[in-house]
Amino acid sequence: HEGVDQAVLEPVARGYRAVTPSPLRSGVRNFLRNLRGPVIFANDVLQGEAERGATTAARFVLNTTIGIAGVFDPAASMGLEYHDEDFGQTLAVWGVGAGPYLFVPLMGPSNVRDTTGRIIDSVLDPLSYLEGDDAGAFRATRGVLTGVSVREQLLETVDDVRRDSLDPYSTFRSSYELLRESAIQN
Repeated sequence: HEGVDQAVLEPVARGYRAVTPSPLRSGVRNFLRNLRGPVIFANDVLQGEAERGATTAARFVLNTTIGIAGVFDPAASMGLEYHDEDFGQTLAVWGVGAGPYLFVPLMGPSNVRDTTGRIIDSVLDPLSYLEGDDAGAFRATRGVLTGVSVREQLLETVDDVRRDSLDPYSTFRSSYELLRESAIQN
């Protein structure tokens, strides 16, 4: 993973940052977040979080329409703050343990529960059911854009860990576990 990251992912993310102005990167991030709206809504509902589900639904409708397919985030200025939910969190709320820590090459840190959750999230994602000549290309483009956008957002964090940590693997594992527990607890 480190070899691929240093040879391909990091340079692509740095290039993306260098040639793409911050407002455009923000628009891409907003668009990708908006595409996750139905999955987040499903997980809000499955967790029994009616108020969060209503916020997610309202954000999705407002950002898809007024926000031009989610490129802009007018819902935030209306007090409807973004939150993320996934099926790994839903399983945790239902009492399923995390299982062993995994570092999935090219996907990053995870655990058995969250890896299973990623698979279920793909089933919950309406875009998984797109058909037509360009459906596969659209899904692939979304995947690549998401990977580049996320890696660009993590440039400084990964640099800091590589520079300051005696054991980067342990640091990533501890950070992942803390961040996931915080996300589960909302």
